[in-house]
Amino acid sequence: MNLSERFKQNWEDQFRHLSSANCYLFVAVSGGLDSIVLTDLIFKSGFDFTIVHCNFQLRGAESERDETFVKALGKKYNKEVLVKKFDTQKFSKEKKIGTQEAARELRYEWFKELIDSIKMTDDRAQETVISHSSSAIFLTTAHHADDNIETVLMKFFRGTGIQGLTGIQALNKKDKIIRPLLFATKEDILTYAKENHLSWVEDSSNESNKYTRNYFRNELIPGLQKVFPDVEENILENIERFNEVNELYQQSIQWYKKKLLVKKDHEFHIPVLLLQKSNPVKTIVWEIIKEFAFTASQADEVIKLFAAENGSYMASASHRIIKNRNWLIIAPLHQSANKNILIEKGEKQIVFEKGALTIKEINEPPFIIDYSPFTALLDASAIQFPLLLRKWKQGDYFYPLGMQKKKKLSRFFIDQKLSLTEKENTWVIESNKKIIWIVGQRIDDRCKITSSAKKAIQITYLK
Repeated sequence: MNLSERFKQNWEDQFRHLSSANCYLFVAVSGGLDSIVLTDLIFKSGFDFTIVHCNFQLRGAESERDETFVKALGKKYNKEVLVKKFDTQKFSKEKKIGTQEAARELRYEWFKELIDSIKMTDDRAQETVISHSSSAIFLTTAHHADDNIETVLMKFFRGTGIQGLTGIQALNKKDKIIRPLLFATKEDILTYAKENHLSWVEDSSNESNKYTRNYFRNELIPGLQKVFPDVEENILENIERFNEVNELYQQSIQWYKKKLLVKKDHEFHIPVLLLQKSNPVKTIVWEIIKEFAFTASQADEVIKLFAAENGSYMASASHRIIKNRNWLIIAPLHQSANKNILIEKGEKQIVFEKGALTIKEINEPPFIIDYSPFTALLDASAIQFPLLLRKWKQGDYFYPLGMQKKKKLSRFFIDQKLSLTEKENTWVIESNKKIIWIVGQRIDDRCKITSSAKKAIQITYLK
């Protein structure tokens, strides 16, 4: 079978519940060979889709060339093209991470926002960026067999557990990502492109071995092939075996968790004697504690708690593990409770981690509107105390001032061009489960001051 036939057969085998009749796709396209072939295969398979392109602005004129090329691709297939420009270098410095890691974070955060912005509610899509009637929406990427081999080798040498040896997964249900080319090698993809007279752009950075993946691709794997000519085929077969082993491993871990973890309100209690008798204890401890932001290196410290004095504990960024007689108790840190702050009627000031709020009641007109985003002047009749001050979360929506339709905050942030860090630090105030103010940004239209307002509430944000 040629690549097109194999693509359709693989899709049927791997994603049989998703078809061109019930699935809409975002196709991640860089302009390189792999994504160009993926786009052509998806188009010929009859799917409706939107092309999405990330411009990381890392290669000067070459980055702009790639964007222009992808936009032209949209015209070729008569499909919409969405482009997102990132200040990757700035983000890399802010987060103190490498450029490639920064690009990956930015890319998948945007992809997630796109998916979240058009999740279906009943039979209608709220705040859609596209018009469609599909019941399933997924992102597709052009990862192929060679990428899978490189990923597994990098994780192996860096240090990993069984999960890391399972490679790139073809279907990520949680993040709505499909990788339908994992069955194909780079050679298969190149052959298809030539046979179908496809054009693509070359990324000059792929030749530089300063990036880890390029070193594995250009140096290590070719070197291994000199000693083991079938190394790539062998690794791909091993990945299949590791996936099966991982299924058994996960079943065992779930059995141990069910046996050991006793949930009490927001805490988990573990009987020390029972945990001590479990084998292999270090692996079981790690699988339990990693869900609570602990690191692999802390597993040994948890084991030391078995024999520690009553009241001994260790902490992660979000939880503590406390020795309490014959139990280990996993409990949220106290400060996590402060993520939700009640504002009672009559309170004048609230202090929280991002600053302070002053609250003032104005009992009669005139109401002088301060157009600063740091001041919210709200119709008192539209507000019900107590108010709740909290961080925003996925799924939140409000009616932005001046609009009659609701908008998800995730989409609002895209429109406002907020950075990831700015979004992470956004707080909201809600009244009776309705957001009335995105603190420091925009009030809800339903709470605005009108000519009929008799009383007002003024809230000022002080950084």
